Amino acid sequence: MSQVELARITGISRDAISKYERGDVSPSVEYAKRIAEALGVSLDYLVSDSEREEALDSEAVRRVREIQGLPPQEKDKVFSVVDALIRDFKTKQAYK
Repeated sequence: MSQVELARITGISRDAISKYERGDVSPSVEYAKRIAEALGVSLDYLVSDSEREEALDSEAVRRVREIQGLPPQEKDKVFSVVDALIRDFKTKQAYK
């Protein structure tokens, strides 16, 4: 994504985006949140120095938040299905 496009999406000037990218200045928390949202990553990912941390896409984060609002019994059902799908995927990968 270009600086111009990021500036358009976030409402932050391209000049400011350029300064953030170069490390000349740091964005406010509000601007950092806008940038993270525009890039589809978490704020934690955006500010992390760890190269191993993986980005959580905004759709996955939205779904996890929805699950958090479910009653415990419904959460258990969702987690059972998710666990089974992950297990099946890993099993298929192991036999490729």
